[in-house]
Amino acid sequence: MEGEHVDKKQLILEAATTSFSMFGYKATTMDQVAKIARVGKGTVYIYYENKQQLLEEAVVSMIEEMKKQTEQGFDASISFMDNVHKAIINLMQYREKHILFVKLLEEEKRLQTPEVQQMLMNINQQTVSYISSKLEIAIQRGEIRECNTKVVAYVMLKSYLALIFDWQQMNGYSLPEEEIVNIIQETIIRGLTLK
Repeated sequence: MEGEHVDKKQLILEAATTSFSMFGYKATTMDQVAKIARVGKGTVYIYYENKQQLLEEAVVSMIEEMKKQTEQGFDASISFMDNVHKAIINLMQYREKHILFVKLLEEEKRLQTPEVQQMLMNINQQTVSYISSKLEIAIQRGEIRECNTKVVAYVMLKSYLALIFDWQQMNGYSLPEEEIVNIIQETIIRGLTLK
């Protein structure tokens, strides 16, 4: 019985993620989530009070998946520069796979939905915290100079997002992965490395 409980909750969460990815937060309804999950609407409300709670859990799941993917690329035996290179490539590949994040960014820009703005702020805060922790490790290992890791992490994240999303909107084409990695390494990371 307990397994069935977890399976239904997971099924509903996956259905919500699908709906948010297809229609966005504002257009998603609890009815849609129930239909996609093939459960009754009342079953959805057993596990989730509202669609904001569903979005929060979907985003938490997405962040955990993103961290896991990025962690797979980190290797304590190689340099910070090489780890950053691998992490950015992993994030690039992750972003291509995860439609929810892209849809949230689109909705935030077009509709400025407050719930979506809050979720994106949470994603950004957690991402900055994660990058900052990696920068702290690099400082402890003597690979980069002392810096305000939170500020540098923020600049790295915003640069990354600008090169991926804003560049494409402004210019009508995407930069190749390798070029984005090189730009971040040459402009931000190289400035941190000890000479």
